[in-house]
Amino acid sequence: MTNLTETNKNLNGFHYFALGWRLITRKGLKRFVILPLLANIIILGSAFWWLYGQIGGMVNWMMEKVPDWLQWLSYLIWPLSVIFILLVFTYFFSTLANIIASPFNGLLAEKLEGQITGIAPPDTGVTGILKDVPRILKRELTKIAYYLPRAIVLLLLYFIPAIGQTVAPILWFAFGAWMMAIQYNDFPFDNHKISFAAMKSSLKQDKWNNLQFGMVINIFTMIPILNLVIMPVAICGATAMWCDRYRKQHVQDGQW
Repeated sequence: MTNLTETNKNLNGFHYFALGWRLITRKGLKRFVILPLLANIIILGSAFWWLYGQIGGMVNWMMEKVPDWLQWLSYLIWPLSVIFILLVFTYFFSTLANIIASPFNGLLAEKLEGQITGIAPPDTGVTGILKDVPRILKRELTKIAYYLPRAIVLLLLYFIPAIGQTVAPILWFAFGAWMMAIQYNDFPFDNHKISFAAMKSSLKQDKWNNLQFGMVINIFTMIPILNLVIMPVAICGATAMWCDRYRKQHVQDGQW
């Protein structure tokens, strides 16, 4: 089968995100899209329904922490506080949805890679998928272990006057973009049993494009309705990126 994506190192993260929207509609993939989609609708839909009822009180509480001499910046600090809260909750609930749907996310990435490369993945059947669940969940916990200490440092920054209310939301957005890139790129990497450390190393060599990819996922995850379908879109975009940019580094030609 001819490669479905354009093998071009000049393609950026925005391109792969846009490509993800097209790939989720491909024949033969729709049944693998449904389960991640349902997980995202139930978890993110419920979370954001609750969050939008609470966000006003959260922002007011955060604004009370702003020193008097910075009150004149409230027109800037207020929207930054909203963005900060949305980013924190977005990543938390996206991670929860990914943990629950991770076996199905990996299966979607696997089937799409088979279509793109023309190399059929091994048919492990339902039993093989069930056997692989503990390893997949362990991988998700590895990502959380990487995320938590860095997230805690950024959260603590918020309580530093001036710096916390202006710089912390920007740093959190950049960090969230990087984590989104890690989260979704990891599915095709993990399908080939490539270690988390090796995956991070590959992404860092192409960091700007991965930050672009993660940034746009971050933004769309904060938009109601669109955020409900973002998980399979991001998986498809990340899988296309894997096939174009990373697969040759880690998999021999002609092999799965």
